[in-house]
Amino acid sequence: MAEYKGIKGFKVQYLSADPSDPIIGQTWYNSTSKDLKYTGVTTAGAWATGNNLNTARNALAGCGTQTAGLAFGGYTGTANTGSTEEYDGNSWTNSNPLIAARRGLRGVGIQTAGLTFGGIDATANTGATEEYDGNSWATSPGSLSTVRRYLGGAGTQTAGLAFGGSLPPVTNATEEYNGTTWSPSNNMITARATVGGAGTQTAALAFGGGVPPPTSYTTATEEYDGNSWTTSAGSLNTARDSLAGCGIQTAALAFGGYNPGAASNATEEYDGTSWTSNPTGLNTARYELADAGIQTAALAFGGALPTATAATEEWTGAGSPLTKTITVS
Repeated sequence: MAEYKGIKGFKVQYLSADPSDPIIGQTWYNSTSKDLKYTGVTTAGAWATGNNLNTARNALAGCGTQTAGLAFGGYTGTANTGSTEEYDGNSWTNSNPLIAARRGLRGVGIQTAGLTFGGIDATANTGATEEYDGNSWATSPGSLSTVRRYLGGAGTQTAGLAFGGSLPPVTNATEEYNGTTWSPSNNMITARATVGGAGTQTAALAFGGGVPPPTSYTTATEEYDGNSWTTSAGSLNTARDSLAGCGIQTAALAFGGYNPGAASNATEEYDGTSWTSNPTGLNTARYELADAGIQTAALAFGGALPTATAATEEWTGAGSPLTKTITVS
């Protein structure tokens, strides 16, 4: 009988813990769990339930990655909150709150260099912009030229992009942030609020959202090149607003949302040309949720059921490395 050593040229590793960064096809024996394991790849994307936020809320914002996410702001069901939490890939930890508590805001950047802008405070829309340094928020001298709530966004702390939103009515206004001030740019083609966004300041993506009258749901997708918007040939398969999204212009993920009359768990992937519906949706259907990560490793958290939820889910995209246990029966 052929042995693994004879086929592959080396013995199966005997380890006390799973390797931190295994390669595809690697095989090992975990002496602690007494399991024979290997690294394969996922055949389809799927969501897995993670640990809840400490503060349940909807209309919040987020940024960062799946293993270093940031959640901030939102509405608890009784009041706006400035609560800020950091995610380490396993659990959420409270951090220093926003200076201005608000909901319907937008966030971009990473956990140690986050940016938030827009929203609605206790009484009115705000254009306030704040920057996060991994510990606390500081007010930026720059404020949005078009004060609005439930807007879309993309980019980083020093190169942000704001688009769409509600004044009301809905707007197609687009602005660029340079780390200090906001400057108007060319408008979106379709004015909308509660729009999904992904990408960078020079290669952004806008999708879905709510359009009048009085509120209908769009599948429209637009691409931004750092100067102007172009309608994409690809539209979302499920029209909805209040959805979340992450990734880049040529590899984006859209999930959750609202339409018609109920929360959605729909998950779709964009390849730069068209959207493909994934057969596995969010475990918790919801809208007004927040997002972090990339197309193959995303994070969904918070949202409305319609009541505020603290639910957190992690997305693993198709073709991603996955440790599997070999069982014999």
